[in-house]
Amino acid sequence: MAVTDDPAVSVCFVVTIDGIELGSFNTCEGLGCEVVLEQREEGGNNGHLWQLPTRLKYPNIKLSRPLTKDTEKVAQWFASMTTGFRRKTARIEARTGDGRKVAHWGLLEVVPVRWTGPSFSPDSPKVATETIEIAHHGYVMED
Repeated sequence: MAVTDDPAVSVCFVVTIDGIELGSFNTCEGLGCEVVLEQREEGGNNGHLWQLPTRLKYPNIKLSRPLTKDTEKVAQWFASMTTGFRRKTARIEARTGDGRKVAHWGLLEVVPVRWTGPSFSPDSPKVATETIEIAHHGYVMED
């Protein structure tokens, strides 16, 4: 296996919304799509059930990371919704530890759904993390 063909074992996910970088995240869940099928029975054909594709459905994407200075950018993005909202285009890049891009996904009409901040408790000293959840209406192919 050539060095350039090595699988990305340790990656981070850099998120950019309309050219504004929100920073890198450690985890990314929900990239994918599903074809919604409609089932139809045909009269007289008892041994077969038609499965007809109707539309594509996209799950929400959840990104998590430890708190960083980029947390302020996420807060500003969510706060900007109070004065009106325009759907934006996003880009998620998977990068290796040395910053080399492995893959990327362009997202259409991104809407912020949820931000979850850290829980602080003296009983459980953990790394303070944040999670953002975004919805989108499909993928855009880019160069």
